[in-house]
Amino acid sequence: MADPGTEAFEKLVALLNYPMFVVTTQADGVAAGCLVGFASQTSIHPPRFLVGLSKKNHTYRVASGATHLAVHVFDHEHLNTVELFGSQTCDTINKFNRCSWHRGPAQLPILDDAAAWFVGKIIERFTFGDHVGHLLEPVDGEPPQELESWVSFGDVRHLEPGHEA
Repeated sequence: MADPGTEAFEKLVALLNYPMFVVTTQADGVAAGCLVGFASQTSIHPPRFLVGLSKKNHTYRVASGATHLAVHVFDHEHLNTVELFGSQTCDTINKFNRCSWHRGPAQLPILDDAAAWFVGKIIERFTFGDHVGHLLEPVDGEPPQELESWVSFGDVRHLEPGHEA
């Protein structure tokens, strides 16, 4: 039987509809990217953002040698790009051959269909169970042009992930 505290927690978080982000990075000439649901602003002054990457994920392995991450948000019009980064793994395909992108700050791959994005310098890493948190200091980006309807967990709940968490 499940622990009552764990069961209550799992039922509560199953109801939440977190925003979803596509995170890209590069290190040693290897580009990587994945769909991320564990991410949040953590400070206003100074501005900080935390991204959790699964230890089983190809992007995590590349990010372990990276200095920066790019964090993208998407509107529903470009759900296909979000699904690409959420249902495939760079262990078996090159996701960047299947979407439009360009080099941005810190030579990171920036996804052209994103509604908004920012690049952050990784200033600390923290182990969080099966994920590693990457604390980012924003260095550049492109804000949204207008209020959008962002892709959230409810929009991608059906995806079979490229890697289990």
